[in-house]
Amino acid sequence: MDNLPFSQACENNKAAILEAIAPRLLAVDEVLEIGSGTGQHACYFAENLPGLLWQPTELDENRNVLQPRLQEYGGNNLRSAISLDVCQHPWPLAIPQAVFTANTLHIMPFEAVQSLFTYLGEASEVGTLLLVYGPFNYEGRYTSESNASFDDWLRARDARSAIRDFEQVDALARSAGYALVEDRAMPANNRLLLWQRLV
Repeated sequence: MDNLPFSQACENNKAAILEAIAPRLLAVDEVLEIGSGTGQHACYFAENLPGLLWQPTELDENRNVLQPRLQEYGGNNLRSAISLDVCQHPWPLAIPQAVFTANTLHIMPFEAVQSLFTYLGEASEVGTLLLVYGPFNYEGRYTSESNASFDDWLRARDARSAIRDFEQVDALARSAGYALVEDRAMPANNRLLLWQRLV
């Protein structure tokens, strides 16, 4: 276990995210996770939400990071990882009752964020939940100095990455038929955003 790919950020935030999402998933049978990374969230949430079937996904070139931890999981409610690029339509799987993603929107190019919401608008059903965790700007401003520094780091690493503006992402969600249900403050200047498809 000690040699598995590891993210300290995932370790730090997984309990707080679980507390926030668990009540929202009581009536859900399956969750699609977009960008599962090291698999720490997938395994932790599957273990603590045994009534849910959890479907991890990752870009094909990153599945070698994700797969080892999934293989260590001992439960029967965690599916094998599927390769998913949100920019390639159609997706290789149906969209279930809930979609979850953490710390991805600021990593992927904005065109990919747009593509994600476009496809959700085309292929998800009324009632589908969308839960997004990560940092966001509001009215074009950072919510903390640490987020401003993080954004500088993101842009230096990849000019296509950046902390996204909440208003811009919410507009994409609304265009896809989703309405904001909750905008919840989370530790370390992050947010947990919940949308539900109404039309």
